[in-house]
Amino acid sequence: MSDGDGLEYHTGKSVWELGLTCDVALPCATQNEIQLEGAKNLAAGGCWCVAEGANMPTTNEAVDYLKTKVDIYIPAKAANAGGVATSALEMAQNSARLFWSSEEVDEKLKGIMTNIFATAYKTAQDFDRPWDLQFGANAAGFLKVYKAYKSHGIS
Repeated sequence: MSDGDGLEYHTGKSVWELGLTCDVALPCATQNEIQLEGAKNLAAGGCWCVAEGANMPTTNEAVDYLKTKVDIYIPAKAANAGGVATSALEMAQNSARLFWSSEEVDEKLKGIMTNIFATAYKTAQDFDRPWDLQFGANAAGFLKVYKAYKSHGIS
């Protein structure tokens, strides 16, 4: 099916399965939208960075493959953190009846995002998994919960 403008609809196909070339892929629509076939197509098409914009848009199998084929893989929990953090800042500002300028919000957000990256990166390094930001983010989260339990005498 074509609309006459050179665009083509591919019934039953994901855009990631079409074998397109790109430098950066931003899966932002639905869960599991990039499957193994799509991941292979991205790598073959020269993609060097995948940054997830949706919640879990890449299957585990595709993530494992991409981690070995692209230079940078940014998991959803890290890539989406800016929106979540901004919402939290907005709620804090509203509940305290404060007003922050956009510059103040940007500065607070920059600190949050820098900390998220540094924590995920360092944790990945600590476990000898350099640049595995998905592992680093997950492990850092689990360690934070573990330390909280330990501080309350729960083991």
